[in-house]
Amino acid sequence: MNRAGFLNKAREIICHDREGQYGAPEDNFGLIAELWTAYLGSETITISTKDVAWMMALMKAARDRNGIRYHEDNFVDAIGYLACGGEIASEEDEAMLIERVGGSHDTD
Repeated sequence: MNRAGFLNKAREIICHDREGQYGAPEDNFGLIAELWTAYLGSETITISTKDVAWMMALMKAARDRNGIRYHEDNFVDAIGYLACGGEIASEEDEAMLIERVGGSHDTD
């Protein structure tokens, strides 16, 4: 499969199939982040939704590295995780910028 094929396949999965099965990625990654943070039981480490995207892509990299043969889905899934993570991070950054610049103001 060529690069456009990988991108198109990841797009189809993350924009259609998976959201219908598991809900919005930001909600799913948020829950995963909460569960991983609780599991680690650390007072100093908080897993973010962006961390989840990177860590899931790294899991796919580990599977590919230890695999006996090539599996297309490792690449497709990693692309999908990172695309979702990029969207989540850009929305979080935009929300932080709005809060810093304008914030919420009482009109009373």
